[in-house]
This record gives sequence, structure tokens and C-alpha cells, in this order.
Amino acid sequence: MKNMGNMMGMMKKAQKMQSDMKKMQKELKKLTFTGEAASGAVKAEINGEGYLKALDINEDLVVAEDKEDLEDLVIVAVNNAKDALNNHVETKTNEIMGGLQLPAGMNLPF
Repeated sequence: MKNMGNMMGMMKKAQKMQSDMKKMQKELKKLTFTGEAASGAVKAEINGEGYLKALDINEDLVVAEDKEDLEDLVIVAVNNAKDALNNHVETKTNEIMGGLQLPAGMNLPF
């Protein structure tokens, strides 16, 4: 019977984690993440789902840089914003999981 109690406790914890993950995903949709390149001369904003919302390019770059360099800076800024999103998700997931190690190949949300 003791094992049954442990199993029930684990099931409740798993259900709470799943609920917390869904809540985090809902909250994530409201957030914006910013990435920069060239000391802020190019800025990209993405939403919590990873889609580009805004792009700001310092007008000096349009004149001073060639097209290929500017495109590279935009890619860097967008990737930096995506990294900020991924770091946020990882931090929140670790908080929810409370250090619980999942078996290899098992990912959240369930």
C-alpha cells in the first residue's frame, strides 16, 4: 500500500507540473524578447512564440553598411532575441520542475 501512496503522490506532482507548464506557455504568449547586434544599431523583437514583431535599424547603417552586412546584423539580432526567449523558457521550466530529472527522450509538456 505504501507504493500506491507514493504513486499517487507522483501522479499529483506530474499533474501539477503539467498544469504549471500550460500556465507558463499561456503567459509566454504575452511576453516580448529583444535581441541586438552592432551595439544596438540593429534591434529585433520577437513574441513568446518566436515570431518577429518589430525590427529597428539605425539609419546610419543603411547608408554606411552594404546590404550583405546589414542582413547579417539582422540575423544576429533576431537570433539573440530567440536566445532570450529560450533562456526564459528554460529558467521557467526548471523552476516548475524543481530539479526533477526526466528520463532520456521524455520532454515537456507531456
